[in-house]
Amino acid sequence: MDDQYLDAFIRESEEAITELNNSLLELESDPENTEAMDSIFRTAHTLKGNFGAMGFDDASDLAHAIEDLLDEMRDDHLEVTPEIMDLIFAGVDRIETIVHEIDETGGSTADTDAIVADIRGIMDGEGGRATTREETADEQGTDPAELVDGVAVSAVDGPVYHASVSVGDSQMLGVDAMLALESIEAELDIVATDPDRDAIESGDFEDAFGVFLTGAQQSAVEAALSATGKIDDATVTDVTDAIETSSVPAGDGTDDNVADDDAGSNTAGESAPAAASTGTTESVDDGDGAGSVEEIKSVRVDVDQLDELHGLVEQLVTSRIKLRRAVEQEQLDSASENLNELDKITANLQNTVMDMRLIPLKKVVGKFPRLVRDLSRDLGKEIDFTIEGEEIELDRTILTEISDPLMHILRNAVDHGIEPPEEREQAGKPRTGEVTLSASRERDHVIIEVADDGAGLDVEAIKQQALDQGVRSPEEIEAMTDSDLYDLVFHPGFSTADEVTDTSGRGVGMDVVHDTVTKLDGSVNVESTPGEGTTVSLRLPVTMAIVKVLFVQVGDEQYGIPIKNVDEITRATEAKTINGTEVIKHNDDIYPVVNLAETFDVPGETKNGDGMLVRIRESERRVALHCDSVESQEEVVVKPLEGILSGTPGLSGTAVLGDGNIVHILDVVTL
Repeated sequence: MDDQYLDAFIRESEEAITELNNSLLELESDPENTEAMDSIFRTAHTLKGNFGAMGFDDASDLAHAIEDLLDEMRDDHLEVTPEIMDLIFAGVDRIETIVHEIDETGGSTADTDAIVADIRGIMDGEGGRATTREETADEQGTDPAELVDGVAVSAVDGPVYHASVSVGDSQMLGVDAMLALESIEAELDIVATDPDRDAIESGDFEDAFGVFLTGAQQSAVEAALSATGKIDDATVTDVTDAIETSSVPAGDGTDDNVADDDAGSNTAGESAPAAASTGTTESVDDGDGAGSVEEIKSVRVDVDQLDELHGLVEQLVTSRIKLRRAVEQEQLDSASENLNELDKITANLQNTVMDMRLIPLKKVVGKFPRLVRDLSRDLGKEIDFTIEGEEIELDRTILTEISDPLMHILRNAVDHGIEPPEEREQAGKPRTGEVTLSASRERDHVIIEVADDGAGLDVEAIKQQALDQGVRSPEEIEAMTDSDLYDLVFHPGFSTADEVTDTSGRGVGMDVVHDTVTKLDGSVNVESTPGEGTTVSLRLPVTMAIVKVLFVQVGDEQYGIPIKNVDEITRATEAKTINGTEVIKHNDDIYPVVNLAETFDVPGETKNGDGMLVRIRESERRVALHCDSVESQEEVVVKPLEGILSGTPGLSGTAVLGDGNIVHILDVVTL
């Protein structure tokens, strides 16, 4: 198959799946929304046709079944119920898994018969292959009570399934079993195993081992297991009723992945109320979850931009020929003119290419409504999720990098920011919580905020955890403002969660958010009001492009200040000292002076009393920088600081000059 066509098919399918998910969410919230129904039907029809045309018949059959089910709903033969919507979402997830498999391997080995049978069973009035739990158990010849006997299964909301998993004939039974468990965890939530996990990974079981899983539909669980290559055979049984009637206490046999960090922690199902008061201080799991957004591998380019790019390349070739001829003929005046012309062309070329790399935020956040929906249902919460400013554009690299941090923040807002409905009612709030993701443009930066109207951050819990973990001394903590305390949530391993759940509590996540944003030359800030909610703000550059900087000399060192931050350059003689602080006055406003030589402890002789002042734009920061002299302006490629230097106050990165010297680029906001 032609790779070009396959790549186009994959990208179109990914966009269609995102559109389908969002339209399904609209239909679920308003079953009378005919526009959403029509959009869903069209998208499902397109997916069916595309899969069929590319020869992926199983996926085409699944899309066809979803299309037929939607047709029944559109004709009012079936109602829009939570059960049916769960089944449709499971089908869409299965299609997405198939698309990812095609992207990675060029083909698909998925078997969609089970979920197709469930969907068509709904249309036939049979409720799918597994019409009741009792019938399913009878057909399989298994007794759910026997499957759960002696196994401590954590209490969770929703159905629980037992999967009898076989890895076939294996020379390394324990290793293959471990790989099978890891593959299952990538798709489903494991609440217990039989025997325990250590025994399974040691190969201490006969023929098969048991895994207890949570899922909205049995067909979705079966489909996920059938797609796992490490599994030779798996039999799924609904054991929800057996668990509810079982008297075995939960806690002893809980899967290691659920509560391996905090001994004696409560079960996942009990975590939401207790953790709600701590807001976003609990950090999300840093695993590669199913909701992770992958690298953006393609962009759509306007034809006019391509034409402009083609025209600039033509000018570039012509200018190169003229410059070479002038050099060969030793016509220096002509060569100088050609160099100026070449400079203008390359500048226009740079701007055009940077514009082509800009992608709307919607490319990443379009998948978040489904994430919030699934997570809120798992946690038994009611949440109204809103996205604003999704048309704001960012560079492809930045957009790819911030997808996971945004997901971390959203999961925290849903899991720990928003309280359970009953708790909200007791506090005089609406049962439905609100989570908003908004984006706005401020000059060369984009501000992305995730706000919730939940319980807010618990300052006392943060203080106590900081003391327990030795993050700060008691004296330092007492001297810190609430804003400073909120920043402690970005410390590695910091978490105020009392329980470890599948969603969060391991102290991993918010430090990743901070590190990622800092690496992108951005900043992150947390603001919270107890009882009213929390807002996490990301400030990011629009592009990681070439930056025009102003070079200043300080002693033996040279620094670069982004031109976009500079408002005015004056002599240092205009500075005055007020209450021991050096300041300058501009339009009746006072600007403190930051002496770069003192700030960076610059070696070499500096000029005292004179020199130059570089006043920074008020929109960035009201401050003036004192230096010895202002040298020149030049365009450079800024490389962010990494490793132990990452996040150094006052420095955003480095640039390599034409002579090979390295210059530090200043960050005027954190200086």
